Amino acid sequence: MLGEAKLHYLRISPRKVRLVADLIRRKPVLEAKNILSFTNKRSAPILLKLLNQAIANTKNQYEIKEEELYISKITVDEGPRYKRWRAVSRGMAHPIQKKTSHIHIVLDTLTKKKPKRVLETKPKEKASQAELKELAKERVKKPEVQKEKRETEKPPVLAKDQKTPSFKQRIQKGLKKMFRRKAF
Repeated sequence: MLGEAKLHYLRISPRKVRLVADLIRRKPVLEAKNILSFTNKRSAPILLKLLNQAIANTKNQYEIKEEELYISKITVDEGPRYKRWRAVSRGMAHPIQKKTSHIHIVLDTLTKKKPKRVLETKPKEKASQAELKELAKERVKKPEVQKEKRETEKPPVLAKDQKTPSFKQRIQKGLKKMFRRKAF
């Protein structure tokens, strides 16, 4: 197993997707692409896109050509069903099940030779303690950006012997919205 791709919750019945999946099982990748591009089924373009994703995943991880890959495993499993109801005569309802699919494609090489992994080519270098201390000093020396002082809002001016702001003051400051009614 070199590369893989998964698709969950596809809104097509698994039985219909399996018809197309059976066409490309155990085929070379280029031949499978050709078959899917000319298959006249709703799930064919979706499987082609998933196959391209699996190829891209394999190319990113290994130094391998597309011609050397084949589909070693493709499974179409049933996902959750969405349950709906349809109204019928005499006030009754019949159930409808909208089925979903989970697809899993696994690619492998035609040859038995194991390809090189791209990710293992360069080991990471460790920084020395002196370099880390210098970086820490540089971070401390940078001047901090001064924050702008916010102007504090003044509280509304109250009339004599008044605990709450007047109507005009509330309107001006936007403290309360007034909604008018027809009946006053």
